This record gives sequence, C-alpha cells and structure tokens, in this order.
Amino acid sequence: MLRLILSLLFCSITAMAADIPFEPTRGDAVPAAITGDAGAPQGQTVHYFSADKSTAGYLARPEGDGPFPAVILIHEWNGLAERIKQTADAFAAEGYITLAADLYQGRTGASRDENIALMQQANATPDTIIANLNAAVEYLRNQTPSTGKIATIGWCFGGGIALSYALGGEQHDGTAIFYGRLLDDPEQMQHIEHEIYGTFAEMDGGIPPAQVDAFVAALRTAGIDNDVHIYDAVKHGFWLHVERDPENNLPAAKDAWQRLKTYLKRVL
Repeated sequence: MLRLILSLLFCSITAMAADIPFEPTRGDAVPAAITGDAGAPQGQTVHYFSADKSTAGYLARPEGDGPFPAVILIHEWNGLAERIKQTADAFAAEGYITLAADLYQGRTGASRDENIALMQQANATPDTIIANLNAAVEYLRNQTPSTGKIATIGWCFGGGIALSYALGGEQHDGTAIFYGRLLDDPEQMQHIEHEIYGTFAEMDGGIPPAQVDAFVAALRTAGIDNDVHIYDAVKHGFWLHVERDPENNLPAAKDAWQRLKTYLKRVL
C-alpha cells in the first residue's frame, strides 16, 4: 500500500510540472533567475542516472513539439539548489531543453563546511562524475525531443567540471565556464573539439586574471576557438547572484548573458 501511495504521489508531482513558455529575454535584460526575482521552479525531477537512483536531476522543457537544442547545467559547490532550477527554467524559456545535473546524490549544502565536504566527496570519484554527465547526455538525446546538439554550462565547482567533461566525456557541442577551475596545458586541451565560452571576474581571488590569461593562451596554442572575457570590478559569483552587488554586477551580467546567448546559437 505504501509503495502504491508513493507511486501515485510521484505521478501527481510529475503531472504538475509545466513546460516553459517561449519567452526569451529582450534587449539587454537578464533572466529573473539570476537577480533573485524568479518564481518557484516549474520543471520536474528526473532520475536520469541509472547507476545511482539517489541522483535527482531537474528537467525544464520548452513548450512545443521541438526538436530543441539542449543544455546541461552543472551546479555550484552547494549542489542542485533552487537558484540553479530557476536558471534551468530561464534557459527553457530561451528555447533549450535544460537538464540541471545532480552530482551530489540529491544532497545540498547549507554552510561553507558542508559545501566543501560535498565538493570533496564528488571530486574523489571523477569517473563517477563523467558517467553521471554521460548519462545526462544520453537522457537528453534519447528521452526528450532534442536535436541531439548539447552544451554544458557550469558555475564555480560546476565550471571546472564542465571543462573536465569537455576533456573526457561523451561528445557534445559546447562548453560554457563561469569562474570555474582551469588548466593551462595545451596538450590536455587537444581533446576539446568545440569552441569554449568563459566568463570570469577581475576580483576573483580563487581564479585571478593571470590564470585566465594562461588558460586562453593554452586554448590558442591548441587551436581551439574561444570567447573568454574577464569582467572588471566584479567578484566570483557575480553572474548567478547579481543581487549581491547589483550596481557592479548587473552591467557585467548583461554583457555576459548576451555573449552566452550568441555562443549557444552559434554552437547549437
């Protein structure tokens, strides 16, 4: 009886999930998701990684029959929190099937110590991360009305993971890195087969401009097209959390968003 009740509850939750109307941002506007003004997420939980049933991703689909290009969002160090789900809805409103991956087995952190612990646990098994994201690619290509064209987008911890996935994951068509861990070895870059997008912050103590410059130099040496920009007078996290310092963050976030939209259209 309990199993039946849980099954019915899951079905009802899935039924409540709504496809996202096509409402792309206009002019130089940014999604409400990154300014703290978005409503409750409208997508649905999906268990896309059969190797681990505790993995609970979030799927946001555009209205219509498709096919649509797709993006995989890779969360920050605190896990698949509401801000990432709201951002997934924003990408769906732009016309992308969006799967926000879960690399923490359904867990999220509520403090610096918890976030670090979760991040360290995930990084301890890099093969599992790759398998998780490979499963996300497979899910989008086989279980949704996608064109088969897929890009990854990651922030902070997720930005570094997006780069790692470009080096060793299933073939995909784009990688967008927001202030994530970088490499400076052209030999390792040889495995990347698509253009790289990158957005970074001048006042980021963890990833200073010199590291970004070395990353770009390595990409160029490896012959990889890239659109990488360092924004002045902003700190780590400025794009996904504009409201932390709107006076400085908003102009940079607007430009980074327009660059990202153009990039996704180009590669997908």
